[in-house]
Amino acid sequence: MIIKERKKSNFFLSMNALLRRLPLSHPKRGLIERDLTKRKAGIRGEEAVDYFLKDLPEFIIIKDIRLSNGNGDFYQIDMLLLCPNFLLILEIKNISGTIYFDPAFNQLIQSKQENERGFLDPLIQAKRQQKELAKWLADRKIRTPIEYLVVISNPSTIIKTSSYHKLALEKVLHASHLKERIDRLKEKYPEEKLTDREIRKLSRAITNKHIPANYNVLKYFDIDINEINTGIQCPACSRFSMKRVRGTWKCSSCHTADKEAHIRTLHDYLLLISSSITNQQFREFTHLSSSNIAKKLLTALKLPYTGSYKDRTYELSADFFENHHFTGRK
Repeated sequence: MIIKERKKSNFFLSMNALLRRLPLSHPKRGLIERDLTKRKAGIRGEEAVDYFLKDLPEFIIIKDIRLSNGNGDFYQIDMLLLCPNFLLILEIKNISGTIYFDPAFNQLIQSKQENERGFLDPLIQAKRQQKELAKWLADRKIRTPIEYLVVISNPSTIIKTSSYHKLALEKVLHASHLKERIDRLKEKYPEEKLTDREIRKLSRAITNKHIPANYNVLKYFDIDINEINTGIQCPACSRFSMKRVRGTWKCSSCHTADKEAHIRTLHDYLLLISSSITNQQFREFTHLSSSNIAKKLLTALKLPYTGSYKDRTYELSADFFENHHFTGRK
Protein backbone atom coordinates (compact mmCIF):
# COMPACT_ATOMS: atom_id res chain seq x y z
CA MET A 1 0.00 0.00 0.00
CA ILE A 2 1.35 3.40 -0.99
CA ILE A 3 0.55 6.20 1.45
CA LYS A 4 2.75 8.92 -0.07
CA GLU A 5 3.12 9.17 -3.81
CA ARG A 6 6.03 10.88 -5.50
CA LYS A 7 5.43 14.48 -6.54
CA LYS A 8 7.51 16.86 -8.58
CA SER A 9 9.30 19.10 -6.12
CA ASN A 10 8.75 22.85 -6.03
CA PHE A 11 12.40 23.27 -7.00
CA PHE A 12 11.91 21.05 -10.05
CA LEU A 13 8.86 23.10 -11.06
CA SER A 14 10.78 26.32 -10.38
CA MET A 15 13.60 25.23 -12.69
CA ASN A 16 11.08 24.66 -15.47
CA ALA A 17 9.55 28.07 -14.82
CA LEU A 18 13.00 29.66 -14.90
CA LEU A 19 13.82 28.06 -18.24
CA ARG A 20 10.49 29.26 -19.63
CA ARG A 21 11.38 32.84 -18.73
CA LEU A 22 15.15 32.88 -19.16
CA PRO A 23 16.38 34.35 -22.47
CA LEU A 24 17.76 31.71 -24.84
CA SER A 25 21.07 33.57 -24.92
CA HIS A 26 21.51 33.65 -21.14
CA PRO A 27 24.97 32.30 -20.17
CA LYS A 28 23.60 30.06 -17.40
CA ARG A 29 20.87 28.44 -19.48
CA GLY A 30 23.03 25.42 -20.38
CA LEU A 31 23.93 24.83 -16.74
CA ILE A 32 20.27 24.87 -15.69
CA GLU A 33 19.25 22.58 -18.56
CA ARG A 34 21.90 20.03 -17.61
CA ASP A 35 20.87 20.14 -13.96
CA LEU A 36 17.22 19.66 -14.91
CA THR A 37 18.10 16.75 -17.20
CA LYS A 38 19.80 14.97 -14.29
CA ARG A 39 16.78 15.52 -12.07
CA LYS A 40 14.43 14.18 -14.74
CA ALA A 41 16.63 11.08 -15.07
CA GLY A 42 16.36 10.57 -11.32
CA ILE A 43 12.57 10.78 -11.46
CA ARG A 44 12.43 8.31 -14.37
CA GLY A 45 14.68 5.95 -12.42
CA GLU A 46 12.41 6.02 -9.38
CA GLU A 47 9.35 5.47 -11.56
CA ALA A 48 11.04 2.45 -13.19
CA VAL A 49 11.54 0.87 -9.77
CA ASP A 50 7.82 1.28 -8.99
CA TYR A 51 7.05 -1.54 -11.43
CA PHE A 52 8.99 -4.07 -9.35
CA LEU A 53 7.20 -3.10 -6.13
CA LYS A 54 3.62 -3.42 -7.31
CA ASP A 55 3.05 -6.89 -5.79
CA LEU A 56 4.13 -6.34 -2.19
CA PRO A 57 0.84 -6.18 -0.26
CA GLU A 58 2.52 -6.64 3.13
CA PHE A 59 4.49 -3.39 2.76
CA ILE A 60 3.51 0.22 3.23
CA ILE A 61 5.49 2.31 0.74
CA ILE A 62 6.47 5.94 1.25
CA LYS A 63 8.08 7.69 -1.70
CA ASP A 64 10.41 10.68 -1.67
CA ILE A 65 10.49 11.57 2.02
CA ARG A 66 12.61 14.35 3.51
CA LEU A 67 13.10 14.48 7.28
CA SER A 68 14.96 16.72 9.69
CA ASN A 69 17.75 15.24 11.78
CA GLY A 70 17.00 17.75 14.53
CA ASN A 71 20.29 19.61 14.04
CA GLY A 72 19.28 21.86 11.17
CA ASP A 73 20.13 19.33 8.46
CA PHE A 74 17.88 17.11 6.40
CA TYR A 75 18.11 13.69 4.82
CA GLN A 76 16.06 12.45 1.90
CA ILE A 77 14.96 8.88 1.21
CA ASP A 78 13.93 7.93 -2.31
CA MET A 79 11.69 5.13 -1.11
CA LEU A 80 10.93 3.62 2.30
CA LEU A 81 9.22 0.26 2.69
CA LEU A 82 7.64 -0.64 6.03
CA CYS A 83 6.45 -4.02 7.27
CA PRO A 84 6.09 -5.47 10.79
CA ASN A 85 9.45 -7.27 10.55
CA PHE A 86 11.77 -4.53 9.24
CA LEU A 87 12.07 -1.25 7.37
CA LEU A 88 13.86 -1.01 4.01
CA ILE A 89 15.46 2.10 2.54
CA LEU A 90 15.90 2.18 -1.24
CA GLU A 91 18.49 4.57 -2.67
CA ILE A 92 17.70 4.63 -6.39
CA LYS A 93 20.20 5.56 -9.10
CA ASN A 94 19.51 5.96 -12.80
CA ILE A 95 23.05 5.90 -14.20
CA SER A 96 23.86 4.39 -17.58
CA GLY A 97 27.02 2.84 -18.99
CA THR A 98 29.37 0.91 -16.70
CA ILE A 99 29.56 1.82 -13.03
CA TYR A 100 32.28 0.76 -10.62
CA PHE A 101 31.93 0.89 -6.84
CA ASP A 102 35.42 1.82 -5.70
CA PRO A 103 36.03 0.64 -2.10
CA ALA A 104 39.43 2.34 -1.82
CA PHE A 105 38.14 5.89 -2.25
CA ASN A 106 34.45 5.37 -1.49
CA GLN A 107 33.24 6.65 -4.81
CA LEU A 108 31.14 5.54 -7.73
CA ILE A 109 32.83 5.78 -11.14
CA GLN A 110 30.79 5.89 -14.33
CA SER A 111 32.42 4.91 -17.63
CA LYS A 112 30.50 5.85 -20.75
CA GLN A 113 31.70 6.45 -24.30
CA GLU A 114 35.36 6.49 -23.22
CA ASN A 115 34.64 9.14 -20.56
CA GLU A 116 34.83 8.68 -16.80
CA ARG A 117 32.88 10.56 -14.17
CA GLY A 118 32.92 10.28 -10.38
CA PHE A 119 29.95 10.37 -8.01
CA LEU A 120 29.51 10.27 -4.25
CA ASP A 121 29.16 6.62 -3.28
CA PRO A 122 25.40 5.93 -2.90
CA LEU A 123 26.26 3.27 -0.31
CA ILE A 124 27.49 6.07 1.95
CA GLN A 125 24.31 8.04 1.28
CA ALA A 126 22.09 5.07 2.11
CA LYS A 127 24.07 4.20 5.23
CA ARG A 128 23.68 7.78 6.49
CA GLN A 129 19.94 7.58 5.85
CA GLN A 130 19.83 4.33 7.84
CA LYS A 131 21.67 5.94 10.75
CA GLU A 132 19.50 9.06 10.76
CA LEU A 133 16.26 7.10 10.51
CA ALA A 134 17.37 4.78 13.35
CA LYS A 135 17.96 7.84 15.54
CA TRP A 136 14.60 9.31 14.51
CA LEU A 137 12.88 6.07 15.54
CA ALA A 138 14.88 5.72 18.77
CA ASP A 139 13.76 9.21 19.82
CA ARG A 140 10.21 7.87 19.57
CA LYS A 141 11.01 4.62 21.42
CA ILE A 142 10.56 2.55 18.26
CA ARG A 143 12.99 -0.30 17.65
CA THR A 144 12.93 -2.34 14.47
CA PRO A 145 15.62 -3.48 12.01
CA ILE A 146 16.44 -1.04 9.21
CA GLU A 147 18.02 -2.32 6.01
CA TYR A 148 19.07 -0.45 2.91
CA LEU A 149 19.71 -1.28 -0.73
CA VAL A 150 21.15 0.68 -3.64
CA VAL A 151 18.93 0.03 -6.65
CA ILE A 152 20.19 0.63 -10.19
CA SER A 153 17.07 1.35 -12.24
CA ASN A 154 18.59 1.14 -15.74
CA PRO A 155 18.61 -2.56 -16.73
CA SER A 156 21.40 -1.98 -19.27
CA THR A 157 23.83 -0.56 -16.73
CA ILE A 158 26.82 -2.81 -16.05
CA ILE A 159 27.66 -2.97 -12.34
CA LYS A 160 31.22 -3.72 -11.26
CA THR A 161 33.17 -3.75 -8.02
CA SER A 162 36.13 -5.45 -6.36
CA SER A 163 35.67 -9.05 -5.22
CA TYR A 164 36.43 -7.95 -1.64
CA HIS A 165 33.92 -5.09 -1.58
CA LYS A 166 31.42 -7.11 0.42
CA LEU A 167 29.11 -4.18 1.13
CA ALA A 168 28.58 -3.43 -2.56
CA LEU A 169 28.11 -7.12 -3.38
CA GLU A 170 25.46 -7.36 -0.68
CA LYS A 171 23.66 -4.04 -1.11
CA VAL A 172 23.77 -3.10 -4.82
CA LEU A 173 21.42 -4.65 -7.35
CA HIS A 174 19.38 -4.06 -10.47
CA ALA A 175 15.72 -3.22 -9.95
CA SER A 176 14.69 -6.53 -11.55
CA HIS A 177 16.28 -8.41 -8.61
CA LEU A 178 14.55 -6.33 -5.97
CA LYS A 179 11.73 -8.74 -5.10
CA GLU A 180 14.18 -11.62 -4.73
CA ARG A 181 16.33 -9.57 -2.35
CA ILE A 182 13.28 -8.55 -0.33
CA ASP A 183 12.31 -12.22 0.01
CA ARG A 184 15.76 -12.87 1.47
CA LEU A 185 15.24 -10.08 3.99
CA LYS A 186 11.95 -11.65 5.02
CA GLU A 187 13.86 -14.85 5.77
CA LYS A 188 16.50 -12.88 7.67
CA TYR A 189 13.87 -11.19 9.85
CA PRO A 190 11.13 -13.77 10.54
CA GLU A 191 10.02 -12.10 13.79
CA GLU A 192 7.50 -9.27 13.80
CA LYS A 193 8.79 -6.25 15.72
CA LEU A 194 5.75 -4.04 15.20
CA THR A 195 2.06 -4.73 14.82
CA ASP A 196 0.14 -3.76 11.69
CA ARG A 197 -1.45 -0.96 13.65
CA GLU A 198 1.94 0.32 14.82
CA ILE A 199 3.26 0.21 11.26
CA ARG A 200 0.32 2.26 10.00
CA LYS A 201 0.81 4.74 12.83
CA LEU A 202 4.53 4.97 12.08
CA SER A 203 3.92 5.51 8.38
CA ARG A 204 1.55 8.39 9.15
CA ALA A 205 4.05 9.91 11.58
CA ILE A 206 6.84 9.79 8.98
CA THR A 207 4.61 11.28 6.29
CA ASN A 208 3.47 14.07 8.60
CA LYS A 209 7.10 14.95 9.36
CA HIS A 210 7.99 15.27 5.68
CA ILE A 211 9.49 18.70 4.97
CA PRO A 212 9.65 19.59 1.25
CA ALA A 213 12.78 21.36 0.08
CA ASN A 214 12.07 25.04 -0.55
CA TYR A 215 15.03 26.56 -2.38
CA ASN A 216 14.80 29.89 -4.19
CA VAL A 217 15.79 28.97 -7.73
CA LEU A 218 17.03 32.47 -8.63
CA LYS A 219 19.37 32.55 -5.62
CA TYR A 220 20.44 28.96 -6.24
CA PHE A 221 21.67 29.82 -9.74
CA ASP A 222 22.64 33.41 -8.83
CA ILE A 223 20.29 35.02 -11.33
CA ASP A 224 18.86 38.50 -10.80
CA ILE A 225 15.11 38.94 -11.10
CA ASN A 226 15.66 41.54 -13.82
CA GLU A 227 17.28 38.90 -16.04
CA ILE A 228 14.06 36.93 -16.57
CA ASN A 229 11.33 37.67 -19.10
CA THR A 230 8.10 39.12 -17.75
CA GLY A 231 4.75 39.26 -19.49
CA ILE A 232 2.15 36.66 -20.48
CA GLN A 233 3.64 33.74 -22.36
CA CYS A 234 1.65 32.28 -25.23
CA PRO A 235 0.99 28.53 -24.72
CA ALA A 236 1.17 27.95 -28.48
CA CYS A 237 4.23 29.85 -29.72
CA SER A 238 5.94 30.51 -26.32
CA ARG A 239 6.44 34.20 -27.08
CA PHE A 240 5.75 36.74 -24.35
CA SER A 241 3.31 38.55 -26.60
CA MET A 242 -0.16 38.05 -25.12
CA LYS A 243 -2.26 41.15 -24.53
CA ARG A 244 -5.60 41.64 -22.80
CA VAL A 245 -8.26 41.99 -25.51
CA ARG A 246 -12.02 41.95 -24.86
CA GLY A 247 -12.02 39.73 -21.80
CA THR A 248 -9.32 37.31 -22.90
CA TRP A 249 -5.59 37.08 -23.56
CA LYS A 250 -4.62 37.13 -27.22
CA CYS A 251 -1.19 36.51 -28.72
CA SER A 252 -0.10 39.28 -31.08
CA SER A 253 2.21 36.85 -32.88
CA CYS A 254 0.11 33.72 -33.55
CA HIS A 255 -3.32 35.05 -32.48
CA THR A 256 -3.93 32.27 -29.94
CA ALA A 257 -6.57 33.21 -27.36
CA ASP A 258 -6.51 31.96 -23.77
CA LYS A 259 -8.73 33.19 -20.94
CA GLU A 260 -6.57 31.60 -18.19
CA ALA A 261 -3.10 32.67 -19.34
CA HIS A 262 -2.75 34.97 -16.34
CA ILE A 263 -3.16 32.00 -13.98
CA ARG A 264 -0.11 30.28 -15.50
CA THR A 265 1.75 33.56 -15.16
CA LEU A 266 0.83 33.80 -11.49
CA HIS A 267 2.14 30.25 -11.05
CA ASP A 268 5.48 31.31 -12.53
CA TYR A 269 5.48 34.30 -10.18
CA LEU A 270 4.95 31.98 -7.20
CA LEU A 271 7.71 29.60 -8.33
CA LEU A 272 10.25 32.31 -9.11
CA ILE A 273 9.53 35.36 -6.99
CA SER A 274 7.08 35.28 -4.10
CA SER A 275 4.03 33.65 -2.55
CA SER A 276 2.27 37.00 -2.35
CA ILE A 277 1.48 39.64 -4.94
CA THR A 278 -0.10 43.09 -5.05
CA ASN A 279 -2.15 44.66 -7.82
CA GLN A 280 0.84 46.73 -8.90
CA GLN A 281 3.21 43.76 -8.90
CA PHE A 282 0.68 41.77 -10.93
CA ARG A 283 0.42 44.56 -13.49
CA GLU A 284 4.19 44.92 -13.74
CA PHE A 285 4.71 41.19 -14.22
CA THR A 286 1.90 40.76 -16.75
CA HIS A 287 2.44 44.10 -18.56
CA LEU A 288 -1.15 45.00 -17.81
CA SER A 289 -1.87 48.72 -17.67
CA SER A 290 -5.32 48.79 -16.08
CA SER A 291 -5.52 48.62 -12.29
CA ASN A 292 -9.25 47.87 -12.48
CA ILE A 293 -8.80 44.91 -14.82
CA ALA A 294 -5.99 43.59 -12.62
CA LYS A 295 -8.28 43.84 -9.60
CA LYS A 296 -11.09 41.98 -11.38
CA LEU A 297 -8.76 39.18 -12.48
CA LEU A 298 -7.25 38.72 -9.03
CA THR A 299 -10.58 38.98 -7.22
CA ALA A 300 -12.20 36.43 -9.56
CA LEU A 301 -9.63 33.84 -8.48
CA LYS A 302 -10.88 34.11 -4.87
CA LEU A 303 -7.36 34.15 -3.51
CA PRO A 304 -6.86 34.76 0.20
CA TYR A 305 -5.70 38.30 0.86
CA THR A 306 -4.68 40.72 3.56
CA GLY A 307 -4.94 44.48 3.70
CA SER A 308 -7.55 47.02 2.70
CA TYR A 309 -8.78 47.90 -0.77
CA LYS A 310 -5.81 50.09 -1.74
CA ASP A 311 -2.97 48.01 -0.27
CA ARG A 312 -4.39 44.51 -0.71
CA THR A 313 -1.88 41.64 -0.92
CA TYR A 314 -3.02 38.36 -2.47
CA GLU A 315 -1.62 35.03 -1.26
CA LEU A 316 -0.50 32.40 -3.78
CA SER A 317 -0.16 28.72 -2.92
CA ALA A 318 0.82 25.46 -4.61
CA ASP A 319 -2.58 23.98 -3.70
CA PHE A 320 -4.38 26.63 -5.71
CA PHE A 321 -2.43 25.82 -8.88
CA GLU A 322 -2.74 22.08 -8.33
CA ASN A 323 -6.50 22.57 -8.41
CA HIS A 324 -6.07 24.36 -11.72
CA HIS A 325 -3.83 21.56 -13.06
CA PHE A 326 -0.89 23.80 -13.85
CA THR A 327 1.81 21.94 -11.84
CA GLY A 328 2.39 19.36 -14.55
CA ARG A 329 3.73 21.84 -17.08
CA LYS A 330 7.08 20.88 -18.60
